[in-house]
Amino acid sequence: MDTRLTAEQQEIRRTLRELLGDRCGPAAVRAAVDSPSGYDPQLWSALADGLGLPGLALPEVCGGVGCSVTELALACEETGRALAPSPLLATCVLAAPLILALGTDAQRAELLPRLATGSLTAALAVAGPALATALDLTGANDGYRAGGGRAGGVQARRAGGGWRLYGEVAQVLDGHSAGLLLVAAHTGGFARSRTLLFLVPAGTTGLTRTRQTALDATRPQGRVQLRDVPAELLGSEETDVLPALAATGDTVAAVLAAEAVGAAGRVLERTVEHACQRRQFGRPIGSFQAVKHRLADVYVAVEAARSTAYHAAWAAARGPGAGGLALAQCLQALRHAAAEAVQLHGGIGFTWEHDAHLYFKRAAADELLFGPPHRLRARAAEREGLFTGGEGAGLFMSGEGTGLLMGGGGAGSRVGGGAAGAWVGGAVVGTPSAGGAAGAGAVGMPGRWQPDGLPAGPCAGGEVVV
Repeated sequence: MDTRLTAEQQEIRRTLRELLGDRCGPAAVRAAVDSPSGYDPQLWSALADGLGLPGLALPEVCGGVGCSVTELALACEETGRALAPSPLLATCVLAAPLILALGTDAQRAELLPRLATGSLTAALAVAGPALATALDLTGANDGYRAGGGRAGGVQARRAGGGWRLYGEVAQVLDGHSAGLLLVAAHTGGFARSRTLLFLVPAGTTGLTRTRQTALDATRPQGRVQLRDVPAELLGSEETDVLPALAATGDTVAAVLAAEAVGAAGRVLERTVEHACQRRQFGRPIGSFQAVKHRLADVYVAVEAARSTAYHAAWAAARGPGAGGLALAQCLQALRHAAAEAVQLHGGIGFTWEHDAHLYFKRAAADELLFGPPHRLRARAAEREGLFTGGEGAGLFMSGEGTGLLMGGGGAGSRVGGGAAGAWVGGAVVGTPSAGGAAGAGAVGMPGRWQPDGLPAGPCAGGEVVV
């Protein structure tokens, strides 16, 4: 991996930072989120017409620029710095890749050029609480269902030569304002239960949309109600939607990681500026060692997250990468940076007039929508088979690799492998024997350690007695 940015990537970053600095300041952000759509249409037109941002990662044959996910992530890093409210995430990161992957040739030809120019916006209508699972970020999406029976969600049924949708979806990103909805709906009944995606244009008969109050006002959400709405199937009935959603999820995670790093970097800059200007006891508060240490900790966390985000963006452009792990680290860095900003700004840090709370809400809202860090990491470990018998290293249980802790088929340096074990239940007691005996007991659990040539001695409470 070459960590240096190309001249084109540097130009994308510079141009976006200048444009957003001029047209997306704090006052403009607050005015945009209070508008009916939740974003500034004029700013969106500038991003689309002047920079081609909506089509940045779309192929040239589809009317796009032809860049990769890496360039899109760098662009989103800048929109994250400004907390710019725009349809970019819902349209270009969530919806457009699914149309490109699953749509028929006619659907791609009709929709993607309009998405690339920004004249059409789109939203993926998956309920907010289920979005992370549907994208395979916090759990395997093979059990995801858009709705079933009387459990709610959206149902799809055949009607004549087309499809009809009935149901409701809440917390849909840009669901109240998008010109096109990609609705995930359940079909097939109990015997052939499956999820398909359907295209529903704005203004379709039976479609009702309302804006919902969201924790993060810069990420507007809507409630979508469908009452016997005619819809067009995306792709064909044989289309397997879930793998496409999982592939999109990795891209979404990489882009969101870069966006979170941009926000974390900017809130850290603003906190350092305040610490240098605010004076107490006759000196800037930034000169106090305790404040320096806290800011230094935030800086280390942000820079480490930035490296992780760049690697995820680079990897996502070359296939399935480490988007989930990067997103976990970047969301933690943003929450840390925003929390310290609130604290170090003192009395004004938690007021509505100051912008610190907007960054904190962005971190909290992204964790709610796309998964808390511990679940993102758990899913990444599960995918690699670190805890249960998968294709990874088998570091913990039943893997085919080294079997470092339990049940591995390799060295078995702890419990259950080919050699003796020293760990049981997470506590380290004694050392492994050379003769292949079982490991010593955990704290509070009797066990035995068999030194070479000596009889076994009882072990309890973490001490070996011979």
